[in-house]
Amino acid sequence: MIVFAVISLTIVGLVTLASASQSFSAERQNIFLKQTIALTLATIAGIVLMFVDIEKIKKYAYVVAAGALLALVLVLIPGIGKSVNGAQRWIGLGVINVQPSDLAKIALVLVLARYLSDNQRRIDSFLHGYILPGIWIGVFCILVLVEPDFGTAFLCGCVGLGLLFLSGARLIYLLPSLFGAVFLFSVAVFFDPIRLKRITAFLDVEGNKSDGAYQLWQGILAFGAGGLYGEGLGQGRQQMAFLPEAHNDFIFPVIGEELGFFFTAGIAILFLMIFIVGYISLKNAPTLYHFILVAGALFFIVFQALINMGVVTGLLPTKGMSLPFISYGGSNLIVMYSFVGLILNVFRNWAKSPLPMAREL
Repeated sequence: MIVFAVISLTIVGLVTLASASQSFSAERQNIFLKQTIALTLATIAGIVLMFVDIEKIKKYAYVVAAGALLALVLVLIPGIGKSVNGAQRWIGLGVINVQPSDLAKIALVLVLARYLSDNQRRIDSFLHGYILPGIWIGVFCILVLVEPDFGTAFLCGCVGLGLLFLSGARLIYLLPSLFGAVFLFSVAVFFDPIRLKRITAFLDVEGNKSDGAYQLWQGILAFGAGGLYGEGLGQGRQQMAFLPEAHNDFIFPVIGEELGFFFTAGIAILFLMIFIVGYISLKNAPTLYHFILVAGALFFIVFQALINMGVVTGLLPTKGMSLPFISYGGSNLIVMYSFVGLILNVFRNWAKSPLPMAREL
């Protein structure tokens, strides 16, 4: 069911990008080709992670985390990192641009899965269940925040704290951290004019439809124009330069305009299917390591989809975040397929054993 959902979402993304690319300027009409290349690499990454020894992944978790942290530092160095729209988030590698903040997602899951499983009996302690894993989470979030990428930093923080909670960390430690992180995040937004403008525009979308809320307003118009059944594939008007980032962060309204409400509802159901199947299967996890791998992968896939859908429908302030498997973007697609590969790898290990594995105490 997970494979079916992922393939269906990917096909929707490719078809929509093929349609949208016809309306782009000449230098951007190759996005379908680039996405196809990225999909090939993503499929290879997913297959490799599906069949590689799951214990070897655990063995090299800290190495992967160190590599991701190095990439997060390198992207901040002028000449190495590529700046777009005031944010230095990409490292150019020829055909595709790698976004280290995407690599940070999978690295965070791997390192927390190893650390928490190795220290399972000490999770309820202040040092081993809060301070040490909190340092990993904090370092990743701070480096992503500096780029700046507020949304991904917020996502990594939420997933990290969620995994600590599921592992048995005490709420008396986690709740103050959550409130403190929200406070510091709010302060950072307040002193960032661009992000603050997005918040104020979000609070009065119609009043700012020609300024800060232009993108959101056009997205809402796209959903309204599509109605129940849509205008027809390739017949939408918002992708014709009316809606910024129509191929990326705001691809969901384009789908709503061209294919209608029932199709967008189907996309939401597919993400829900991924979460429900993964959540139900978690009861079969024989070890905390397996449990955290699946839970972390599910959280990143589903939470990112929820944030994207919340933003483009006006439920959340505008924030650039890709819709998994659908939006244009090579590194994000590769990471999302890697998460799926990890989930299927863990499920495969659970299924191939003739006898139930003894659970960790």
